[in-house]
Amino acid sequence: MSYLFLKRTLDFAGALFGLILLFPLFLIVGLLIKIEDPKGPVFFKQKRTGLNGEEFYMYKFRSMVSNAEELLAQLLDKNETTGAMFKMKDDPRVTKIGKYIRKTSIDELPQLWNVFKGDMSLVGPRPPLPREVEEYADFDKQRLLVKPGCTGLWQVSGRSNIGFDEMVELDLQYIANRSVWYDFKLIFITVFVLFGSKDAY
Repeated sequence: MSYLFLKRTLDFAGALFGLILLFPLFLIVGLLIKIEDPKGPVFFKQKRTGLNGEEFYMYKFRSMVSNAEELLAQLLDKNETTGAMFKMKDDPRVTKIGKYIRKTSIDELPQLWNVFKGDMSLVGPRPPLPREVEEYADFDKQRLLVKPGCTGLWQVSGRSNIGFDEMVELDLQYIANRSVWYDFKLIFITVFVLFGSKDAY
């Protein structure tokens, strides 16, 4: 219980500090997104599955064209990862500014608002889409025993180059060994990954 209390305290403080510190960057990125595609919103919200299967809306900077979800059905046969995920390196739906903020993971920064609200943690498994969870075996559903995170063991271990089964194994490894110090270690590693992020798409 003490770990969960301390983790939530660190999440709240870290998210608040991050939102204040990065506010100027949010304004710049938002302006660039609107200049390239004035029709669409700055932020993209998408329903995700969190702790114990509860659904919530996760926020990101929009990195795709406005009708990206409608175009997904035409691209499913080009999926470049395994299992219940969709990844495509040269996704034609991604905008020019979108390619940059994805490569640097800037598109993920609005998730700090999810951490602030308590939907997510700074560290934890990637929050899956509801349609992905529908394909989960009981073994895979163990990922949902903790809050999803902005970063985690999978995110710093190869991201898009790692298949679904390996991702689940890494997430369960994190869950079995989680501690405040382990969280700090993963956050520290994440900072270095962001500056040389070749595996994000």
